[in-house]
Amino acid sequence: MESKPGGHTLELKAILVVDDDKQLASALQWILADENFLVDIAYDGEEALTKVKAHEYNAVICDMKMPRMRGDEFYLKARDVRPSVSDRFIFITGFATDPHITSFFNRHEVKYLVKPFAIEGLINCVKELFC
Repeated sequence: MESKPGGHTLELKAILVVDDDKQLASALQWILADENFLVDIAYDGEEALTKVKAHEYNAVICDMKMPRMRGDEFYLKARDVRPSVSDRFIFITGFATDPHITSFFNRHEVKYLVKPFAIEGLINCVKELFC
């Protein structure tokens, strides 16, 4: 927690960004940090699962198609490890028309954005999770 002038405390929300596109992950880290979020990065589902086991995140922004472990597999395993995070996922994908991905989104009623997405749309989606 950080102190603000006047004795008020500001609780920073921790977000895990999971994407194998290192440039996009880094850009999202900077953008979200600029919005006063603490941001951690993982480049695939296996690395992300290790981080979810070790840390508690307020939200997860996750790509669907990644090496080693896809986003949907990571979601199911993360949900088992930390059930509280299951309703705080935002998926990002360039493959929203893929029947497997569409079925997963509908079955689990998760939020998702289609790449390329507007940064404002992502920021608003993240902020909605905390309302």
